[in-house]
Parts: sequence; structure tokens; C-alpha cells
Amino acid sequence: MSERHTVPVGGGTLALVLDLPAAPARVPCVVACHGLGASKDSDKYLLLGEELPRAGLALARFDFRGCGESSGREDETTIATRLADAHAVLAHLAGHPRLDGRFGLLGSSLGGFVALHLAAARGDGLPVVTWNAPATLEDLAEREDAQGIGQPFLLEFAQHRYAHAPEGVGRHLAVQGEADDVVPLEHATVLHAQAAAPCDLVVIEGGDHRLSDPAHRRRAVALSLEWFRRFFAERA
Repeated sequence: MSERHTVPVGGGTLALVLDLPAAPARVPCVVACHGLGASKDSDKYLLLGEELPRAGLALARFDFRGCGESSGREDETTIATRLADAHAVLAHLAGHPRLDGRFGLLGSSLGGFVALHLAAARGDGLPVVTWNAPATLEDLAEREDAQGIGQPFLLEFAQHRYAHAPEGVGRHLAVQGEADDVVPLEHATVLHAQAAAPCDLVVIEGGDHRLSDPAHRRRAVALSLEWFRRFFAERA
């Protein structure tokens, strides 16, 4: 079953879908953060919205401001606004009667970068999984054709705010496509090297940035599920 929510933030609203298991028990929840030019309804999040509830977990997928059904324009957003959006979603879900208070974060590409900063800011040991996430935004800031990048983002980067992924984030699983030509493998090795234990890096041979091969995407989902179950079990 799925619930649709509207979350107020920064004078606008976020569109949120909460995918829940059919059984009425209270469950942990994974919050999914999408990347540039994507939305909560992109294929990979729809797949997660099917597979996680089937495995007994809830999935909260939402549109950052300027994306999908949320208000605003993407080229007016920054890493800071994306962090504010994700904080607002977590606060909105905190008292939900179907959720048991255990949360995890999953982010793809720039959404993974945001998820790492969110985990670092909270400091409460949320398990986090990233798919093809960058360790630095230097390449993105230099691209003139990058979709969704505007002056606020570039100014934030020039001021060295959120230019690099945070160090010392534990309970981090980095899933990386070996053939990713958008966020190369070197980014994942940096993320893994600067993470705090426990952490892991899994390279999907032949995987591209979108993990567009269904077999690659299914493996990423399976790895993510295993990671979240491990750390949710510690807090049961």
C-alpha cells in the first residue's frame, strides 16, 4: 500500500510517497534521495517501492524542491536546500503510526552525496547506502550542460560549502557501477576510504551510472536490503 503526503518546507511543499508493507505491523523506513534530473517516480525508486515493502520495510520516496511534483525550480536549489528537504521529510515521518522509529538513507548519484551529508549532520548512526555517488562536486560544477544546475548551486560550491562528501560516516555501503562514465569508480574508492567502520564497497561489474541493466539494478537492491536489515536488527 502507498500513502501520499505533502511536506511543507522553505515556503514550498514536497511531494512524498510512503510505500508500506501490507501487514499492519510497525516497520523501519528507508528514505530515498534521488539525483539530478530524476524524481521519486523514476524507475529505480518505483522498483525500491515494490521490493522494500515486500521485504518488510517501508520506503519513503520524495521529490526534492524543483523536481517531480514538488514546488520550485531545480536550478534554484543547492545542496543546502536538498538537505533541508530531507530533514523535513524525516521530521514529517517521525511520528507516523506505521513506522517504528528506525530509519535508513538511500541515495543515488547526487542524492547519495546528500544522504551522506544528512547522515553526518544527524550524527545518530543511520545506515546509509549510496549508488554511484560522487565524492566531490568539482566535475559537476565545471559542466556547462549539467541539468538542474543554476547560479545558487555554483555560488554554494565556490564558497566551498558541500563541495566534498563528509568524512567519517559509518554504516555506509557504497554501491558503484564499474562502467559508470558520469561518476567514475575513483569516487567510490574515495568514499570508502574516508568512511568510518563499519563500511563496505561493492563494485557491480559492467554497471553504468543508472544501473540500467535490470540484473545490475536487482543486485543493488539486494545489497541495499541486506545492509539495512543488518543495522536495523541491531536496533530492534
